[in-house]
Amino acid sequence: MKRIILIVLVLIIVVGAGVVLAISMSPTKELNVTMNESPNKPVILIVIDSLMNEPLQKAIQENKAPALSFLINNGYLESEVISSYPTMSVTIDSTLLTGTYANEHKIPGLIWFKEDENRMISYGSGISEMWHNGIKNVAYDSVIRLNNEHLSNNVQTMHEQLATRDIQSASINGLLYRGSVEHHLHVPKLISTTNLLPKEIITNGPILLSLGALSQYNPENDRHKFAWKRMGVNNDFTVAELQYFIQQRQIPPFTLAYLPDADASIHKNGPSDIKAIEKADQSIQEMLNSYPTWQEAIQQATWIIVGDSGQSTVKDDKETALIDLTELLQHYSFWERKNSNGQIAIAINERMAYVYVNDKNVELTEVVNTLIQDERIDFIAWKDNETNYVASPESTQTLTFSPNGPNVDAYNQSWSIDGDITILDFTINDQGLVQYNNYPDALARLHGALHSQEGNFLIVDAKPTYEFIGKHSHDHAGGGAHGSLHKVDSVVPLIVTGTDDKPTFNRLVDMKEWIIRLVGGS
Repeated sequence: MKRIILIVLVLIIVVGAGVVLAISMSPTKELNVTMNESPNKPVILIVIDSLMNEPLQKAIQENKAPALSFLINNGYLESEVISSYPTMSVTIDSTLLTGTYANEHKIPGLIWFKEDENRMISYGSGISEMWHNGIKNVAYDSVIRLNNEHLSNNVQTMHEQLATRDIQSASINGLLYRGSVEHHLHVPKLISTTNLLPKEIITNGPILLSLGALSQYNPENDRHKFAWKRMGVNNDFTVAELQYFIQQRQIPPFTLAYLPDADASIHKNGPSDIKAIEKADQSIQEMLNSYPTWQEAIQQATWIIVGDSGQSTVKDDKETALIDLTELLQHYSFWERKNSNGQIAIAINERMAYVYVNDKNVELTEVVNTLIQDERIDFIAWKDNETNYVASPESTQTLTFSPNGPNVDAYNQSWSIDGDITILDFTINDQGLVQYNNYPDALARLHGALHSQEGNFLIVDAKPTYEFIGKHSHDHAGGGAHGSLHKVDSVVPLIVTGTDDKPTFNRLVDMKEWIIRLVGGS
């Protein structure tokens, strides 16, 4: 499951305290910011976890999504916007906020191996996997290090870039939120007394930072912060915070609001589930109801609704659906906290995985030749300096590519390409133009992941309907999963109301520049 960062805190309570209780309420912050005048309407960006176009259209046809229908009818819908890669929340949100892929923002996935520390980084996944990687490590990585250390300082977030232009912004339950204003996050006593997190965390965010139980402004929001409500990382908390900003006339020029609830439902019930769409729509109805009328809401603000990733249906039969990498690579020893000298470290990101070869006596190609025997694997990729290699069980050749060359794609990115281009299902016409098919923006996104971190590793991607597992993995057999480069995981809808302006390209990586332009920061 794509875990939202503060779910980690709930699991800390379960493991560390042994019970699930109401948390001790953290103090409500004063909403006494003086908002700067802006010539443009405020922009409200709502990210709906796992929003996909097909179930959205079904919900609209069945009259179960009135708010989304209203926004589309009074604006426009782009049904195919390309996500980041791997298609996991932390990587996607890093791309959305920085306008870069993982080779620049340096957040490789939900789980990855940090070579210089010889340990697995996890921002929260299944309980067994979290326990295996160390509950305290997971807590610090997800709540503290993600924004303060791991996100590259060589890129600016939307919040940081707007601040350089003296334009204020807000983040409500955003996974990535780094900004230029110092904030103090208050950790509930039930967690801090376990010594898994400090009582107070100093971090930098936008002028307004709401983050579940750690930071809130609405004094009525305590009822949405109990442990069984994921300590505020839920749709209701996000809606209540945004409503409070609107009612207090404290909406900054840009606000990012995150609606996480759909993800769990779709993981369990599969991509065709429209109940998740209905619930998200109800949240948006409440947001629009903060204004006297919905018409007034779209006159006073620009509304942008976007998904972060799609999901693939995973087969019911676990024996068929789940690709066990520890079984495929059973002839090697594996990195574990108690065996830090293992030859192989595996970081499962649902339908993609990083496989780290830490033993210098083991060649990457040796591991490739082992994995390529499994036809459920879509492709295997690795790098040698700037050159990227891709192999497939369905081809006897490899594909090689690197940036800067005679071939140009639809996004004005140039590439040097050789080998079997059918592996990533693209074509090159007589003019050297690259046309992507089942793997949108494949070369840039895969290059980004391959150059997102140090170490000797390869990437494996599963075909649709299959998912990777390891020794401690949580699986989604019979439900939905994501993570892969394939379009089934990579394409999301975008709804825009209040402006006819559009991003340069229909990619999440292009939204930062576009939003800054809408806000008036260009």
